[in-house]
Parts: sequence; structure tokens; C-alpha cells
Amino acid sequence: MTKKLQVGIIGAGRIGKLHTENILRFPDVEIKTIADPFIESAREWGQSLGIQHLESDPMTIINDPEIDAVFICSPTDTHINVIEAAAKAGKHIFCEKPISFSDEATMNAYQIVKENNVKVQIGFNRRFDKNYARVKEYVASKVIGDLHILKITSRDPEPPSLDYVKRSGGIFMDMTIHDFDMARFVAGSEVTEVFVLGNALVNPEIAKADDIDTAIISLKFENGALGVIDNSREAVYGYDQRIEAFGSKGAAESKNEIDTQVKLSTSKAILEDQPLHFFLERYNEAYIKEVADFFQSIIENTPITCTFEDGIMAQRIAQAAKESWQTGKPVSVKRIDA
Repeated sequence: MTKKLQVGIIGAGRIGKLHTENILRFPDVEIKTIADPFIESAREWGQSLGIQHLESDPMTIINDPEIDAVFICSPTDTHINVIEAAAKAGKHIFCEKPISFSDEATMNAYQIVKENNVKVQIGFNRRFDKNYARVKEYVASKVIGDLHILKITSRDPEPPSLDYVKRSGGIFMDMTIHDFDMARFVAGSEVTEVFVLGNALVNPEIAKADDIDTAIISLKFENGALGVIDNSREAVYGYDQRIEAFGSKGAAESKNEIDTQVKLSTSKAILEDQPLHFFLERYNEAYIKEVADFFQSIIENTPITCTFEDGIMAQRIAQAAKESWQTGKPVSVKRIDA
């Protein structure tokens, strides 16, 4: 009988629970332990899923020689310590975005990961969305010719709490970082420069936290293409997630996912469903595919699809975007090999 891949999950909040329930779908993988400092609030949930070990100390997972891979689903300010400890313990790592709020800390962890030769996948789940993957395919195969403009719309259905905003790292690191990764992924090219216009239009109180909730972001790509991302923390009609790649021979567009494809036409109006409510509904299939890809890379010893380097570059674009917003000037993005 083949030994199951043993997994430990650090963090039992919303994203930790999502990954836990998705991982239970995989017959060759077993969740041995979930650890969270506030595990008591999740104990009933964990026991209902048959998780035997529910601990308060994440080091329980790091120090367990039977655990092969660690899922880091805890707050961003805990990521670096866990990455470094897990790498030194020889465990493969799945880490939610962003890696950290500090380029220096991220690069130090990067070196430790390389020295210990463990696999690290960053949780940019949108790469595994079938719609975005098809747009990427059309760009890469030159079906639309040379890419000229990449447009990304990303708007949440409702703003987060002010408490969350204050510890989120800001809109660029918390929200737009997915769009920065998607821009690199679809364009197949590095972002070299960022320019941002932004304001707190949804909730003026967000400005007091040195943050914004509405942004227009211009991008320059190394291959000469241009990009634009528009973000809002509140789209009253639902989770607005669209992308268009425009090239010399045509364009490829991904529209919003809706509950049904039914359109009602009457003498008074033409009606169709609103976009799916939020990211758990919109990207559920992508979340399953990203962990499947991670497990496959471990079991078959194949390269990781969404790498530590991808996480570094998305983080650097986010940092450049914040600097651009604060200074009102275009900001260059530093390459890893620079």
C-alpha cells in the first residue's frame, strides 16, 4: 500500500478551512494536523471532518517528522518564520499570498528555501482558473498576435473591516497582488514600471489607515505591451472579475462567472444573474486545482507551477505600486536577477 502524503495546515481561519475541506477530496493525501493559536474556536469543525490532531502550537507540525508538506494559511506577518522553519525541517511548503510585507525578509527566506531544496508554491489560485488559463493560452500561442494591451478589472463586492485594512498591508499587497500576478502570468512578461492613481472613495475612513479603496494602475511590460488594472473594494452588484488581452490580430476576453446562463427578456427589461458573490464561490474550482498541482509536483517530483519567484515579483510590483501612489510618480520594478 502506497503511503499517503502527510500534510499539516497552519491557520484555521477562512482560507485554512477552505484548503482543509478541498484537500479531503484527495485519496492519496492525509491531513495529520491543523494548528492555530485559536484552535478552540475551530475544534468542533475539525473534529467533524475527522482531523485527529488539532493543536495550538504551529511548531507541532514543523517538528513532526511524518509530515511531508505544510500549508501556511496564517496571517502574513507569520509567514516568514514558518517558511524558514519548515524549509529547515525539509518540508515542502504551500504559502498563501503575500509571502511577507518586507522584500528583505522574503529574500532571506528565499535563500533558506533554496539551500534546503524544498518545493514552495505560492497561493495565486487565479492561475488555475480555466477562463484566465484560456486567455493566457491565446496570448502565448499568438492567436491574437502580439500583445498590445492587457486590461484587468478586479472589484470586491464589499469592503473589509477597518481593523482588517489596518493589518492587511494595504490594497496593493492584499487585493491587487492577485492582479499583479495575473498580469505577469497572462502577458508572459515582467512588469518593468508601475504608475498609480488612487483614492478612498468607498469609505473615507480607509484613508486614515494610509490606504485606498479605489485605484487605476498602469503597467509597462518588458515585451513592450501596456497594462491597466482597475480596483474597487465595493461593487454593489457582485464580485467583478474580468480580463481582456488585446493584440495585433484580435482580442481574448474573460467575463464574469454567473450562477446561471439564463437571460430573461421581456417588454420591460433584459435580465440575467449577477456575478457570483465573492472569491470562495468564483474561484472554488481554481482552489482545488492549485492544491492538486502542488501535490502532483511533490509526488512526481516535477517543477512547481506557481513558484517562490512568482511570489517575489508580485510582492515587488505591489510595493512599487504603493510607492507610486504615495509619490505620484512612476516607479520601476526590480527584477530578481538585477
